[in-house]
Amino acid sequence: MNTCPVSHLPVVEKKHWKVEHPDEGYTTRIKQIGRDIFLTYYDANSDIVLEERDQTLFRMILEECGLENDLVYLLRDLSHIKDISYTYKLMITQLVFRWPPYYKLIVFYNIDPDFLTTVETFASIVPSSTPVLLKETYADAVNAILDVKKGVLPAEEFDDDGNEEKRYNQKKSEFLATTARIGWMKMLNQPIVLPNHEDILYPFFKGLDSLQNDLRAHEVMNIREKQEAEEKVEKKLSEKIILLNAQHELNNQIKTQFDREKAALRSRIAAQEMEITRISTAIAEKTAALKSLSKNISGLDIDEKAKAEMLNSCSKMIETETLEKMVNTDLSSTDSEFISKLQRKHPNLNQRDLRICLLIKLNYDTREIARSIGITTRGLESIRYRMHKKMGLSKHQSIKNYLTQLTLS
Repeated sequence: MNTCPVSHLPVVEKKHWKVEHPDEGYTTRIKQIGRDIFLTYYDANSDIVLEERDQTLFRMILEECGLENDLVYLLRDLSHIKDISYTYKLMITQLVFRWPPYYKLIVFYNIDPDFLTTVETFASIVPSSTPVLLKETYADAVNAILDVKKGVLPAEEFDDDGNEEKRYNQKKSEFLATTARIGWMKMLNQPIVLPNHEDILYPFFKGLDSLQNDLRAHEVMNIREKQEAEEKVEKKLSEKIILLNAQHELNNQIKTQFDREKAALRSRIAAQEMEITRISTAIAEKTAALKSLSKNISGLDIDEKAKAEMLNSCSKMIETETLEKMVNTDLSSTDSEFISKLQRKHPNLNQRDLRICLLIKLNYDTREIARSIGITTRGLESIRYRMHKKMGLSKHQSIKNYLTQLTLS
């Protein structure tokens, strides 16, 4: 079993008593010296910056050793350590005032000169119930613990006996503690006791006081800016909600309007279907009657010329009725779409105008169209002239060409 070269106490170190930090390039290890002395040190090949405390590891080892409820002594070898991260500092401040009674004494040694001020700052904020000592070597650190075990308490570093060096050390500790409270703990309202104006340390404490006031003002400004930003976001959000509600209401109104129009169109379609059924039935009856009349005329013993004229008249009327039925009942989907498009673009056209436009589009000639709607050819020409104006066509623009273009658009 290994023994401590200074105390000659047994040293225990287990393989799992470590935490590796590969990204930072070091491993935290802990040894037990005797029963209640624990040494924390760091395996590293170069200078390192500590990123986080390995407090879970220390608690685990105390539980394994059955010392979780006892006060112990802590040695910390700070070899290779050049600094600690800001995150580490925050962890210290969160831990230092709420840790369980783990430590009877903490001793740091092998402290790099560049890191000394940080260690002294930590020592200045640790509660007085946990003494912290700074030593140069391992031997000095172990002997300090052995002295405390023998009842020899560390000399009070700041006894006010007129010693200027001790007074300086006391003020230095106050300065570092104040710095840590401001920088690490964000205690921006702590009182700072300023020395007399004549005191050589007055500018340093005054500088801290000014820094604290500036940080406090900056904090107030940040809070105000945050509130203003939140108010702007809230206002923007409120405006967006109002717009969304307005748009929703508008959409509801448009939907209601569309529903009404849809219902009206359905009613109109139903009425037109009834009318188409009526017309189709009437046309079928007329056509049947005309065909029966033609058959009867063919059997009459009358003048052949007169008979031919009567049969020709019947044939023309049958042709007209057939055309009327086609226009009213046998429209294709393309024809129906054409009429709907024409009606939307020219709502001033009446039903007769729409029928004439469809027949023009279907390439019926003027005589056939006139006969279909029961007017003379001259009467149809007059209607087409008025339709030309209703549709806003130029003087030389053909209705047929316009309707053809409308079909293709």
